[in-house]
Amino acid sequence: MGRYLAKRISLFIPTILLVSVLVFLIMNIIPGDPAMMILMGEQGERDFTQEQIDALRHKLGTDRPLPVQYGSWVWNMARGDFGTSMFYDEPVWDELKERFPTTLELVFLAFIISFGLAVPLGVLSAVKQDTPIDYIGRLLSISGIALPTFWLGIMVVMFLVWLFDWAPPLGYAKLWEDPLKNLSQMIFPALVLGFYNMAFIARVTRSAMLDVMREDFIRTARSKGLWEVTVISRHALKNAFAPVLTVSGWQIGRLIGGTVIIESIFLVPGVGRTLIDAIFHRDFTMVQAVVFLVAFGVLLLNLIIDMVYAWLDPRIRYS
Repeated sequence: MGRYLAKRISLFIPTILLVSVLVFLIMNIIPGDPAMMILMGEQGERDFTQEQIDALRHKLGTDRPLPVQYGSWVWNMARGDFGTSMFYDEPVWDELKERFPTTLELVFLAFIISFGLAVPLGVLSAVKQDTPIDYIGRLLSISGIALPTFWLGIMVVMFLVWLFDWAPPLGYAKLWEDPLKNLSQMIFPALVLGFYNMAFIARVTRSAMLDVMREDFIRTARSKGLWEVTVISRHALKNAFAPVLTVSGWQIGRLIGGTVIIESIFLVPGVGRTLIDAIFHRDFTMVQAVVFLVAFGVLLLNLIIDMVYAWLDPRIRYS
């Protein structure tokens, strides 16, 4: 187990370094100058001189060579300093620590809803193969994969406004201040965000269960007179859970990415909206910090899933 863990960690470190390089280079390749965006202001109507641009570039540090900028950025992050926002001139972490809990709550709710619906739906669809229940489950799965998340979110908002006179609130209640109000505000974004996730996991669960249900050990378990519920839950589902766990870990990364669109549609004050504003203002420091933290979280989650693999199937530890 120790060797298996060491191998996974040895892959984790260079991967996160590669992510940091890609994030830094992409932000410096795309068109746009943070100094000019700041001097032009929100409306883009201010006048400025070349001396002002040069002075602001020196202050922001964007006039330094790229290797120097990258080294400074990585060193500061290693010490827990994500820098200062180029546009708002405030510490990046002060802004993110207020918004990360909202985004994490949205992702967590979406995952719980999608996973809690997808696994029973996939299992039931496999057990009742080629029955009306299976057809309904497959129809929901295909619909969830086919419908774009942004389109579904817009349709949900339009439907709620038209039928129930409900609109996304301008201000959100925090979970620890007013739990009921917070959940009532987050439930619709979470449902929309988790719908694709639910559909994809349900299809994978169904496919994995169909493969396992044809195995000899399932026939042996049934021949011993075990209840069908025991055969499905204790034997079939456990052996079919590895691919489900794989796509679930990958889907969490997709959920985090999906918050950028969903938070904009439902006016959720999370990291996704902050990222869009930072991209619009060419706030390189903010964008780099958000993308790096999200990538780090996804990679860490995949590392944890690898550990769970070794717990579910001891043979993986020695492979």
